[in-house]
Amino acid sequence: MLSRHRWGRERSGVSAPDPHPSGAQPPAIPRELVPNHVALVMDGNGRWARARGLPRTEGHRRGEAVLIDVVGGAIELGVKWLSVYAFSTENWKRSPEEVRFLMGFNRDVIRRQVDYLDSIGVRVRWAGRRPRLWRSVIRELEIAQERTKDNDVLTLTMCVNYGGRAEIADAARELGRLVAAGKLNPERIDERMLTRRLYEPNMPDVDLFLRPSGEQRTSNFMLWQSAYAEMVFLDTLFPDFDRRELWKACDIYARRDRRFGGVKTPVAADVPATETHPEREDLPSWEEREVTPDPTDGEWDVEPGDDEDTEGKGGDGVGEADQRPAGDAR
Repeated sequence: MLSRHRWGRERSGVSAPDPHPSGAQPPAIPRELVPNHVALVMDGNGRWARARGLPRTEGHRRGEAVLIDVVGGAIELGVKWLSVYAFSTENWKRSPEEVRFLMGFNRDVIRRQVDYLDSIGVRVRWAGRRPRLWRSVIRELEIAQERTKDNDVLTLTMCVNYGGRAEIADAARELGRLVAAGKLNPERIDERMLTRRLYEPNMPDVDLFLRPSGEQRTSNFMLWQSAYAEMVFLDTLFPDFDRRELWKACDIYARRDRRFGGVKTPVAADVPATETHPEREDLPSWEEREVTPDPTDGEWDVEPGDDEDTEGKGGDGVGEADQRPAGDAR
């Protein structure tokens, strides 16, 4: 079977993602204005369940189908990287019962969905720490990584036992060891050198940081990668989220004027500063504005220099920082 994707490539053996039940199609956003990398905080599962008198776990369970639908919508629009916050380094502070559920649930989701993800050309990656993470979770993540390593339609990074500060601290620790061993001059340490020590050194910077549920904070997710990300916050709780909400966020993103510290484009200069509000309808259309290239584009391409707690550090996980489980009110 040959499947032609939105960006014009053909690839043998890859199926198109399942369509949305409503038949909805992605908006006609110009390709150059589609975010390359979307970071998604899956938030609101607990509140969704509580509002319906259901156990918190039911919100998490519904989130599985939502995630798969969002992956399909990302592919249809042409997004190439999707990183999702599944379990944070702070989520260990939850009750033992909830931690056990989330560990088993993350493991089983990967096991259940890897066949489908592989069939639509998704490359699965894991970013996060190994310590404390169940061995069975690590095993399923590594199996999915190996099985899908040659796929190139979309990279889905599952951030499990992940924290943005932890990732930066781990990278700094590695550099410190090299300095202590006399193998690295500290004066030579720069941003690129630290980037090479992140969990996924070849991951591009985040273009769109998306959080549903009405909360407006990053919660320790993708801190380094989101330095110049556009932030979009939607009110929909994650169990009610689907690809149409992703497309809405991408449409908002496409109307933003990204300057990366440079001079504002002449056309966008006439737009009030409040144009960044996602609900404004008087934003410049795609045809009315110029695209400001990212001066750092390509700058980060670098050479990759049973259920019990484990030791070591993951090199390729999901997490959050507000002491609440991923997918819940953060």
